[in-house]
Amino acid sequence: MLVFPIALQNLITSSVQLADTVMLGRLSQTALSASSLASQSGFILHMVYFGLASALTILASQYWGKRDTETIGRIFGIGLTISAMAAIPLSAITILFPRAVLCIWTNVPELIQEGSVYLRIVGFSYLLLGISQPYLSIMKSCERVRLSTCTSLAALFVNVVLNYFLIFRMHLGIRGAAYATVFSRLAEVLIILADFSTQTILNRNPLSWFRIPSALVSDFRRYCAPALWNDVLWVLAYNMNSVIMGHLGSDMVAASSVVGVARELVAVTGFGISSAAAILLGKEIGEGNSRLAQQDADAILLVTFAAGILQGILLWLSRPFIRNAVILSDTAGNYLMYMLSISCFYQILQVVNTLLIASVFRCGGDTRYGVMLDLVSMWAVTVPLGLLAAFVLKLPPLAVYTILCIDEIVKFPFAMHHYRSGVWNRNLTRESF
Repeated sequence: MLVFPIALQNLITSSVQLADTVMLGRLSQTALSASSLASQSGFILHMVYFGLASALTILASQYWGKRDTETIGRIFGIGLTISAMAAIPLSAITILFPRAVLCIWTNVPELIQEGSVYLRIVGFSYLLLGISQPYLSIMKSCERVRLSTCTSLAALFVNVVLNYFLIFRMHLGIRGAAYATVFSRLAEVLIILADFSTQTILNRNPLSWFRIPSALVSDFRRYCAPALWNDVLWVLAYNMNSVIMGHLGSDMVAASSVVGVARELVAVTGFGISSAAAILLGKEIGEGNSRLAQQDADAILLVTFAAGILQGILLWLSRPFIRNAVILSDTAGNYLMYMLSISCFYQILQVVNTLLIASVFRCGGDTRYGVMLDLVSMWAVTVPLGLLAAFVLKLPPLAVYTILCIDEIVKFPFAMHHYRSGVWNRNLTRESF
């Protein structure tokens, strides 16, 4: 029951980025590439929120198994505090210094110029995300996944309509896409405020969320903080990949931006299974059903493998349609077709590793192993090899891209071995504070 609405929400969320990609791709390759690079700062924030959602789910889903809503409200207070610490500084930096931010990812002047226009506006949306994402994470942990789906659907509608109107009717170009993004995030916040007035999980008095016992803070620091840091380290490594490709020319940037969206779209089912697994398994462990959690984890792993294979086949069959959906140079088009082919196999291991590291291990508080895997596979393997290939050996761009895709291969055998050990299956709840 959880998988479908979460997968649908992932599809809708990816479709918001797809709308920007397709519409700006019909405008010009420069606009597409610039918006893609400018979105990297937002991607960092999104992955911080993904890590925060995983961290909150670790404890919130287990306390939901005990129906301890008072503690869940305090977990929400921790989430809001961390969210503000991330959103406010990043928003200020992108609004005030957009050109300096863009220079991190590329040295192409026209991409910096166009991207800074986009980034200065989109920076305001980060503040809105700081409100919506912790709330939706808590609601999903308490099995209210339809709220997230409906909220994402509303954001998609606002984004698509305003994108078309502002880009093509008012001829605002990349600036119009940025305004559409901000207003879509505003729509999310308005829906959440309306929902808060009727929900029964969180205390209506916000002050109660911040009366946080030191024992709960200690539990969060021990079991949840490593999950957050894991995703922060992962997104920084992923952005290093973007930095590398951003210095390989606008053709590579354009192709990479399209591939990223396509890969997200076909992987929605696998990632939906992963998100649902964290909630389901965490709830079962919190209820004291550890054996049932192990049995369900085995079944979910097999389903995820099958979903990954089907997603790879779908992506392979979709390649010509994806190529024709955007206006690219011949070189960028050739890059795109090769990168899509690699991605057909890459995303199979990606969804399985995500299930194990970001859902199964974390639902029982086993978060440190995932940190170690990502540190080694990305920071000790793919990032150094990518830098060496691009800037020292000066290999062709597609060879560099292939090297940057080996991280999931490195992680997979170690993640499977750790899963079979069963050490992740632990009840973290307390009877009282």
